[in-house]
Amino acid sequence: MHRSAYIFLLLTTLLWGGNSVAGKLAVGHVSPMTLVFLRWVLAVLIMLPIGWRSMREDWPVVRKHWIVLAALGASGFTLFNTIFYTALNYTTAINVSIEQAAIPILIMTANFVFFRLRVNWAQIAGVVLTIVGVILTACHGDPRRLLTLELNFGDAIMLVAVFLYSGYSVGLRLKPVMRWQSLMLALSIAALVTSLPFFLWEIAAGKVIVPDAHGWTVIVYTAIGASVISQMFYIRGNELIGANRAGLFINLVPIFGTLLSVLIVGETFQIYQALALVLVLGGIGLAEYSGRKAASPPSVRTR
Repeated sequence: MHRSAYIFLLLTTLLWGGNSVAGKLAVGHVSPMTLVFLRWVLAVLIMLPIGWRSMREDWPVVRKHWIVLAALGASGFTLFNTIFYTALNYTTAINVSIEQAAIPILIMTANFVFFRLRVNWAQIAGVVLTIVGVILTACHGDPRRLLTLELNFGDAIMLVAVFLYSGYSVGLRLKPVMRWQSLMLALSIAALVTSLPFFLWEIAAGKVIVPDAHGWTVIVYTAIGASVISQMFYIRGNELIGANRAGLFINLVPIFGTLLSVLIVGETFQIYQALALVLVLGGIGLAEYSGRKAASPPSVRTR
């Protein structure tokens, strides 16, 4: 059972890591807003036969909590991906992969600020290490850039996307109780609707890049792989080993994203990126290890 869960979760994080590469490969072949819009068009078409029956049964819940669901879909799916793909026009896939590793730490921080969930000194140290790693990546290994505000535009807006997705993750505490099929379909529809204005703006501004064959390949991958299949695998992995242990696998996303960027895109792996990766993953590991120890009674094994 555990072996199956590990396979599902490894494939999930591999697909999510590949999203950074897909976004980089999309540059010049499909414009960012068009990619986001068409991604969710396909995702909704795929999810409709899967979630329609559940959606009908859960409709009273959806109708009552549609504002929350719309906000979650807009922030976590539309706005995050819009900024994410735009950032990849200005920075490397390796950088955005490493910068995403700050998300678990920001989630922990937000939970403390808004919900007063306890943290210990080891978790705080983990936060500091991760922030240092993200800053090192954003300033391309030269902290002096911070003094002259010479941050790469792509890295700067990617940090905004990281905050958005962290807020979305914390906001999931507010989601109503409903079947996962209904939830995925509702969030996908919300993402599709809220991505439409960005798509129309891109058309009006004359910045649309109509997808060619290469662009359509990226769109299909992001819709099927990074959206639908990965979510199904993640949910199944959660069912087999529990949410706490499954959540630890998210830390593999920057690892896979970095490796795939080197292997597929041909990006050069810089020394500062290796150091940043060590700092980020070290910070996450320290924070989560100490968090697990604090959450588990000494005499009881929970994992």
